[in-house]
Amino acid sequence: MQIISDVKELKTYLKGKEVGFVPTMGALHAGHLSLIKLSVANNQTTVVSIFVNPTQFLPGEDLNTYPKKTEADLKICEIAGVDVVFLPNIDDIYHDREIQILAPKVKGYILEGYNRPTHFDGVLQVVLKLFNIVKPTRAYFGKKDAQQLYLIQQMVRDLFLDVKIVPCEIVRDGDGLALSSRNEYLTPLERTKALALSKSLKRAGKLVSAGKTDVAQIKELCLEVLSEIEVEYFEIVDREFNLIENIELGNTLVLVAGRVGTTRLIDNLWI
Repeated sequence: MQIISDVKELKTYLKGKEVGFVPTMGALHAGHLSLIKLSVANNQTTVVSIFVNPTQFLPGEDLNTYPKKTEADLKICEIAGVDVVFLPNIDDIYHDREIQILAPKVKGYILEGYNRPTHFDGVLQVVLKLFNIVKPTRAYFGKKDAQQLYLIQQMVRDLFLDVKIVPCEIVRDGDGLALSSRNEYLTPLERTKALALSKSLKRAGKLVSAGKTDVAQIKELCLEVLSEIEVEYFEIVDREFNLIENIELGNTLVLVAGRVGTTRLIDNLWI
């Protein structure tokens, strides 16, 4: 396995190769590993990037405390069969007086973007940079970050990027909690409370399975499950992130975000 930090060196190494790409911020867990395994199985060369991107954090967020486990991450990548780990420094990625990449005015500023208004600017900026460096054939993103996935797919379409985006299923712990690098912030009691997020989604799924389609009614019943956490949003939208009044089978997302203690978590259900 190659460990490369220099942009020019990486581009030279990858030239002419079919590349599967898994961009990460490190602190790898089984969710990341599922993406890596898909890439290894379906591409000649797999690249994993580890870069905590400062431009997607807002003031007061956890940029300086975000979990860093580089040695463990490299071991996970090696065992999984990764060919290259790209470990750039901030100065390798960002320069003074940069051209700005801006998220769409509506879809980038609702839900995840409402209280984090420049978050998706930073996400799209770094993903575009990484795509231009790695030039992947396929890039793998988890469906847990549903709005991020949607906006990256839109960027690829709008900017005519030659990469296939592969959405990957959410991976959960045995108790139902969606895997996240931020889960390690939780105390045992907070972790128990955090299960309310997945339980609210499970209730939504059961209601739909029972024939309920009225979005307002489903939201009301699901919010009951979230009474012990600070709910930022619980919304039901179509897969273009438009509000809907009734469930559309095969075209609906149920999205939840909340704080448990000081930790902000998100989860969703694709219906």
